[in-house]
Amino acid sequence: MKFTTTLYRDEDGVWIAECPAIPGCISQGKSHDDALRNIQDAIAECLAVRAEQGMPLTVETRQVEVAV
Repeated sequence: MKFTTTLYRDEDGVWIAECPAIPGCISQGKSHDDALRNIQDAIAECLAVRAEQGMPLTVETRQVEVAV
């Protein structure tokens, strides 16, 4: 499966990675690449837990257009 992730640096310089399609699925790393590797593991674990608990694996995500 493929998932969209968000990546950003926090105020301490740590890279944060999140998977918006899976509530609560977040990880971090010292580098951009570390965060990407860690979110892959987090996604796999989150999916396993959600499946075990009989929860939907993902939630709907959409892009919306906003005029700025």
